[in-house]
Amino acid sequence: MAAPGFWEDSESAQRVVSELKSLRRVTEPYRALEREVGDAEGLIALLEQEPDEGLAGELDRQSQDLLPRIRALELQSLLAEESDAHGAILTIHPGAGGTESQDWAQMLFRMYTRYLERRGFAAQVLDLQPGEEAGLKDATIEVDAAYAYGYLKAERGVHRLVRISPYDANHRRHTSFASVFVYPLAEGNGDTPIPEGDLRIDTFRASGAGGQHVNKTESAVRITHLPTGMVVQCQNERSQHRNRDSAMRILKARLYALRLEEDTKRREALTGGKKEIAWGSQIRSYVFHPYTLVKDHRTDLEARDVRAVMDGDLDPFIDAYLRHKELR
Repeated sequence: MAAPGFWEDSESAQRVVSELKSLRRVTEPYRALEREVGDAEGLIALLEQEPDEGLAGELDRQSQDLLPRIRALELQSLLAEESDAHGAILTIHPGAGGTESQDWAQMLFRMYTRYLERRGFAAQVLDLQPGEEAGLKDATIEVDAAYAYGYLKAERGVHRLVRISPYDANHRRHTSFASVFVYPLAEGNGDTPIPEGDLRIDTFRASGAGGQHVNKTESAVRITHLPTGMVVQCQNERSQHRNRDSAMRILKARLYALRLEEDTKRREALTGGKKEIAWGSQIRSYVFHPYTLVKDHRTDLEARDVRAVMDGDLDPFIDAYLRHKELR
């Protein structure tokens, strides 16, 4: 980066900087763990020469801390695709079924916000549209954290819920569906300018609860990308400017994901590879009645503690998916 003329080609420079950041995200934690493992080995050598309860306790504490971090770094090493190290935009859309599916979408929204809190991932709600009676019509979350996309891509697809409906007076069992889409944030080489002529930007009044919370100005923003027909909108903020910024981030992420998907199709056409069925597929079922079970249909991993899963305990499912994908 100190070479003469490095910053003259800003696009090329950004690619190099982005790649350097990605490499540091792996090498720096690895070197830190390597130093700590070396310290632990030094303690083992001391204990072999002269047993000491205090040193033995310290070694035990170190090993308990190191093992999960080593496992996490091992899992992170599987995230080798171009976009895996990026942040992510996660969207949730209820399926057909009105209030039932909208309530399920809200349950998923809570599950993912809890998961992000557990992981310590910085997240911002870009758009959140309440249902007419309950639940959500739409939710969009931006996750600005290293490797967020690499982990969250395991969640894209259709999620199925089976339960006794709280909205059915006859207490019948209902099945609801909601779709989850995950896009990598367009940072580095994906964050290219979009010509103004490719965009149509419309403003409108935000919908929502009545009373004093009704938005009386046209702060909501809808952006149409004319070459692809892609439409995004944002109305979560009271400021039109902030809604436009959020909508542009969503659009750039979706366009970046589209480019990556097209690149993958071209590679598969050359190599004869088979395309993974992911978008729009049913990936997981959550059964609340007549028994409790969460089952991932891609890996066959099952969990009986539905409450823990709905509280954001998704690491076993994401771990299993990434390892399963690596073996394919």
